[in-house]
Amino acid sequence: MAPNVTPIVVDNASSDRTVELARERAHVHIILNRENRGFAAAVNQGISACEADFLLLLNPDANLLTAVDALVDASQQYGLAAGKLVGIDRKAESGFTIRRLPTPASLIFELFGINRLWPSNPVNRRYRYLDRDLDEKGPVEQPAGAFLMTRRKVWKTLDGFDESFHPVWFEDVDYCKRALDSGYRIEYVPSVQAAHQGGHSVSKIPEGCRALYWCVSLTRYAAKHFHSAGYRAVCLAVVLSSFPRMVARMIQDRSLQSVATYRKIVRFAGLCLVSPGRSAARGGRNS
Repeated sequence: MAPNVTPIVVDNASSDRTVELARERAHVHIILNRENRGFAAAVNQGISACEADFLLLLNPDANLLTAVDALVDASQQYGLAAGKLVGIDRKAESGFTIRRLPTPASLIFELFGINRLWPSNPVNRRYRYLDRDLDEKGPVEQPAGAFLMTRRKVWKTLDGFDESFHPVWFEDVDYCKRALDSGYRIEYVPSVQAAHQGGHSVSKIPEGCRALYWCVSLTRYAAKHFHSAGYRAVCLAVVLSSFPRMVARMIQDRSLQSVATYRKIVRFAGLCLVSPGRSAARGGRNS
């Protein structure tokens, strides 16, 4: 690391040795949160504390394999850029490294597990760019937030991540959507690569909380970006898909612990479905 660069660590009230280890290094700027403010808020804090013109979002479970100069050039020209995420076998993470923006249909297929059971269906092929050569550079709609570069000017124009996507999920999708709506282009540069382990941070979230956080953030994205019919279709799909997913989780865990989680999901999505407007889904932190 260059001697004139000060690392910034944002600690979201961690219970491990993160802060202790960070303090062992010289010239580290540590931001301590008394509570877990969520991923979006932590990223916003970290970026506000630095002065770089080009901002690279790189998950802790991803390691750079190449230089990022080409991402800087692309971000300078278009506003945002992303490299290729590869697995430990150095093969591209197809279906994850780049995607198109979600539609009501693609989210409904996700909720009911259709994309997992029938990955080659037309909706999923389009959503996950399965019809695209991942060695081909060019514009994309939604690269993974695990490996995304953006100019500071773009970040400031868009006011960073929307912290209502709390504590995690869909904040990067929302950011890409808003960037494209504002006239910026997201350039995919496959020559720039990072090895990605996948699920490193998410795996630390309890299984029940994962399902709840994902469904709430998914519904909030739909409330923010879909027309009324599409939004309500997604809310209904959240409700209806909760029952088979709850049964599957009960069978897998051989317990009834998942019932409480899916009861919360159904209650939230049901309220969003019947409430006037979209205030229920948009409610939350800094919405």
